[in-house]
Amino acid sequence: MLHGFYGGVHPADRKKTTSKVKIAAMERPPARVVLPLCGQDGESGEPLVKAGDKVSLGQLLCPATPRFAAVHASVSGTVAAIEPCLQSWGGKALSIVLENDGKDAPARPAWTPASRRDAPQDLTPGEIVDIVRQAGIAGMGGGAFPAYLKLHSAIGRVDALLLNGAECEPYLTADERLMEERPEAVIGGTRLLMRCLALDRAVIGVEGNKYAAVAALRKQLPLRGGDVEVRTLRARYPQGSEKQLIQKLTGRRVPTGKLPADAGCVVFNVATAAAVYDAVYDAVPLTRRVVTVAGSAVAEPKNLLVPLGTPLEDLIREAGGWCAPPDRVLAGGPMMGAAQFDLSTPVTKGTSAVLGLVAAEIKPANRPEGPCLRCGRCIEACPMGLEPVYLHLYADHGRVRELAGLHIMDCTECGACAYGCPARIRLVHSIRSGKQQLRSLQEKNRGEGGAG
Repeated sequence: MLHGFYGGVHPADRKKTTSKVKIAAMERPPARVVLPLCGQDGESGEPLVKAGDKVSLGQLLCPATPRFAAVHASVSGTVAAIEPCLQSWGGKALSIVLENDGKDAPARPAWTPASRRDAPQDLTPGEIVDIVRQAGIAGMGGGAFPAYLKLHSAIGRVDALLLNGAECEPYLTADERLMEERPEAVIGGTRLLMRCLALDRAVIGVEGNKYAAVAALRKQLPLRGGDVEVRTLRARYPQGSEKQLIQKLTGRRVPTGKLPADAGCVVFNVATAAAVYDAVYDAVPLTRRVVTVAGSAVAEPKNLLVPLGTPLEDLIREAGGWCAPPDRVLAGGPMMGAAQFDLSTPVTKGTSAVLGLVAAEIKPANRPEGPCLRCGRCIEACPMGLEPVYLHLYADHGRVRELAGLHIMDCTECGACAYGCPARIRLVHSIRSGKQQLRSLQEKNRGEGGAG
């Protein structure tokens, strides 16, 4: 049974240019790759290599930390440098820079691959979680949170495993093509996750406009009574967000300030499930991912299988370059992606797309801000039931304590409010600023409490 979720919008999907384009490897591999050793929170791992070292494809370069998945070489070659490098989120992160020798000489597997004839029941949950940790698998829907930590924290606490195949942002088709071309990896990875969590059933949610992907997945399953169910969802953004997908598929709501496990659910992206399958059965760490390269400024929109750390400019070149001057280049989708001012930034585990958009595609967003009309559309669109207009006003006026009372930290920054705002107010920008103000105040209060 499908349920509903509050709010949401339905932007034009604009997926036709790539939804039928098969995944292709890069014809011209990157000359160098940049592999960050930390995320936006700044916590970095300790590199196991130094400048000048020779590395093999898949070699462990940095072990996992409590907030960051292990990093492996995505090409073979030489460590050119270990230095802070610009990332797609706008800041710099300590990174390993590899010069590609073009040989892709593989490293020796760090764990023993399971036979494809073996059932998941032949592996213990601990063995699977350990392989996921060693393989450096992170959430590939955008969050890039270490998958082994998510699994470990969910064991014994959840009774519902959900796989996110919604891919509801416009332009994005990387997951759609993966489900259509590698359904056995998605289903096989799902069963491995079920084994970890001691569950006998899982649900994959896919938007109903992805007919071929739904058919490919269902072809891998019995007509009735299977352990994995594929449910089609009516297209609606932000259906792929964890809390909204949980509400849609189970009817449960994640409590304010809590995690999905507190509602008895855990959600993984379908690409993450496929990566788990590859790690267990082929002993392959996560070194590549599928990226959609699209937008009206791109000459030949494609779905590319690229080494992690590949500069965005290499993906644009692989897609035929620009056919028109881009007004904006995004890493990620048009709703939640980050605008890029330097295309040397690298593909990461959470990079689902690179979009080159012309002015006509983002014309409404380029209009100057007007005064709030008090129309209430932002409140109607917010899937979290928040009041974006007041979050915007309080953030702009520095009224931080009121922001906490309005549950600003529950905002997922999906952009549905800004999309529907007729005055084109930069609501998400204000909300991000408000969150930072609240964090700073909380840190200050903790510091004063500790000093006292």
